[in-house]
Amino acid sequence: MLELKNVSKFYYNKTTVSSGFSKINLKLDLGEFVAITGESGSGKSTLLNVISGLDSYEEGEMYINGEETSGYTEKDFENYRKKYIANIFQNFNLVNSYTVYQNVELVLLINGYKKHEIKEKILETLEKVDLLKYKNMKVSKLSGGQKQRVAIARALVKETPIIVADEPTGNLDVKTANNIIELLKEVAKDKLIIIVTHNYEQVEKYATRKITMSDGRIIEDKKIERDNKNIQLKENTFKMLPNENKGLRLINKILLGIRNTFNIKTKFLLLLAVYLFVCISIAFGYSALQSLEYEESNSGYNNFFRDLNPKRIIIKKNDLSAITDEDYKKLENIENVDYIVKNDVLIDGYLIMMLDNSAMSAQANSITNFNEEITFGRKPEKENEVLIQVAKDSYMAKKIEESVGKSTSLINMQNSSKILDNNVEIVGVSIVEQDDFGQSYGRARLYLEDNNLNEIRKNLNIGYAKTTIEFYNQILEERYSVMPNANVPEGEAFVPESFKYMTKNNNCINEIVNVNIETLYYKDNMNVKISKTYNEKNMKRLLNIEDYNRFSSTVFVNPQEYAKLFDKENYQSSIYMKDDKLVSETIEELQNNGYTTLHIKDAIINSMGESMVFINIFRIVLASIVAIVLFFISYFIIKIIMKSRNIYFSTVRILGATKKNLKELLQIELFTMLNIAYVITILIIILIQKEIINIQFLKNIIEYIKITDLLVIYIILLIMSKLISLRYSKQLFKKSAMNTYREEV
Repeated sequence: MLELKNVSKFYYNKTTVSSGFSKINLKLDLGEFVAITGESGSGKSTLLNVISGLDSYEEGEMYINGEETSGYTEKDFENYRKKYIANIFQNFNLVNSYTVYQNVELVLLINGYKKHEIKEKILETLEKVDLLKYKNMKVSKLSGGQKQRVAIARALVKETPIIVADEPTGNLDVKTANNIIELLKEVAKDKLIIIVTHNYEQVEKYATRKITMSDGRIIEDKKIERDNKNIQLKENTFKMLPNENKGLRLINKILLGIRNTFNIKTKFLLLLAVYLFVCISIAFGYSALQSLEYEESNSGYNNFFRDLNPKRIIIKKNDLSAITDEDYKKLENIENVDYIVKNDVLIDGYLIMMLDNSAMSAQANSITNFNEEITFGRKPEKENEVLIQVAKDSYMAKKIEESVGKSTSLINMQNSSKILDNNVEIVGVSIVEQDDFGQSYGRARLYLEDNNLNEIRKNLNIGYAKTTIEFYNQILEERYSVMPNANVPEGEAFVPESFKYMTKNNNCINEIVNVNIETLYYKDNMNVKISKTYNEKNMKRLLNIEDYNRFSSTVFVNPQEYAKLFDKENYQSSIYMKDDKLVSETIEELQNNGYTTLHIKDAIINSMGESMVFINIFRIVLASIVAIVLFFISYFIIKIIMKSRNIYFSTVRILGATKKNLKELLQIELFTMLNIAYVITILIIILIQKEIINIQFLKNIIEYIKITDLLVIYIILLIMSKLISLRYSKQLFKKSAMNTYREEV
């Protein structure tokens, strides 16, 4: 039973108050076929909207099954519309982008039916209104009369106790109108049918009650006895839908959300464009920050390591034993290993190259690792030949272009001595871009044969070893050093004259000197017998050295014997990666194979120091501002695009969906768009990485994106999409369903 006691409805604007209807008293029962008639503006449709819970009322009380509704919340009225009311609207309130079948299906999905269990029910209803053959046609292509029949079918299929119809036959021809009224009359046997009509004659022979309104008041309420009524109702209370407590199921929400994504092509393409813009902007912006951070992390210095190439990993065995040839073969088979520098002391030990009275720092490399273009000359083919490589912006570039065929000496930077006994001949020059030259800008790389490299390595190792001299059972002070000299025979040593004062009889000839060396990886020593002592007078004759003051505390030994102390196996090497973005995976594999590793990047001291903290904070703030601006730009564009969907959401809300349902449908739609745009963005990134899209600028930007970065980007996009949907929902659903609908139509 539905009852209204002194119910009034008012409309408010900024300056005036108008009445929809006033002091309405009605009592409506199941089995009645109520026709409400009157002139336009008399309040008929407003009364119908209040009865169906689409509009609120300001005075009086409305009862549903004896329950007061003045305390109803908006959610209560949503449940009321879903459980009790089926609407037939004058302007149809259909979803034009749906088919006939989908429009009828929609109301059942909202009310908790499973999709597979309603097909037969829908088809039977469509057949009743003569629309079965149009079931797969878009509603937008139907005539007005056909649309009205779809609206009627949607109301009939819901099987609610109350059907309210606002001019249900206004767009139908006489024959179809009569059929529809007859159909409504049939279902009125156990339902309450309320029809608003201007054409009372059309329903006169079916109505059991006539209500006439004028100026917002009921001026006539006439019950009509029918001979063929014979309605026997055991109880006059409204029965609710079979699926009253289930509501819109999750699977149906997903179905409708995905359907809404694709059903309007223009909207889909516009939303896709917006989401692609957002996805690509965030992905490329994030990657640009990663790239900048990467470049900054590679800038800096280290006082010990000279080659700061980010592709370099320094390795040594966990047990500090020598790295064997078999070990190198296994290392070469690691997927991301490009090449190995076995004697990596060459990388960090810098030489001075003399060229036409100019000095330039240089780094020695094996010619087997050279893979650049030769600008002038050729590769070294024998000992004491060298190929020089410089960056084109180097101050020595022009001079080196003219150096092919010339000879030069190589000086050990540590002790200013010649690191090779013979000069080397320059046979080739390679001039490369600064970017390709990496950390070696401003200096040269030298490529030589391996025999030359071994000699250089031994001389460099001397500088890294701790050398001590033990004589006459005492460790001499650090001021004494050891140097090779070609004039000293094997097994012998030439020592300063001061050594004789360390002995008991002031005679050190034939005494033994023990030379000890110690590195990070091994210790070694040699015993030599003192055969001669030198002083300032005889130094030139004995050693062919004139600068006595410089070498007056030096023990001279045979060069070959001295070299044996440093001509050892390799205990430390450097691996150069193909792709330094895979450094974590490469280090993990090396460590699993028993190596201690140091990525050279971790040894860099950033020259920016503490100022980098403030730079990073500024960068985060700037990125946040950009993200916020991007969010609002996206929101306003999406809001404009989705404006056309307001009627859809209002319609679904009128049919019984809750605000929560509509928010979820919107979120699913936007989430689907996000994922489509995200997948397209990933495909674009892959195409750029594989150089199918060959744009160097884009390639440089996305070079540093990792899988984890893509996940971070997706989370950012997901949060943005969620915030957009929540903000849009708040704006869209803050008014009542009917008010929202009125604003849009």
